[in-house]
Amino acid sequence: MSQQSLYAEIGGREAVEAVVSDFYDRMFADESLTPYFEDTDEDELFAHQVQFISAVAGGPVEYDGTDMEEAHDHLGITHEAFDKTAENLEAALRENGVSEENREAILSKVEALREPVVTESASD
Repeated sequence: MSQQSLYAEIGGREAVEAVVSDFYDRMFADESLTPYFEDTDEDELFAHQVQFISAVAGGPVEYDGTDMEEAHDHLGITHEAFDKTAENLEAALRENGVSEENREAILSKVEALREPVVTESASD
């Protein structure tokens, strides 16, 4: 059994950057999600997401961004938006050759953030 980190298994920083780039292409193409990114510095967002995914995957970095609840509280994120975000991340991971086992490991860590990130129910 391999002892290398999930980060190393998926290809390290270069792979994480490719996943994050694909992820944001998907996020910004989804009109239901773009309002969440108004007045957002996309370069800063990209850098934070690379750092976050790297940390979640056991990479050689510590996530030093804002607390998840504090960072997302003002956005009014719904469960539906969270689900779409997770779907976009899963698609980006798959598109970039991340194995099913590693996708599931990353997505389970993201799912653990639902409670601090989601602040509203879907309006339907």
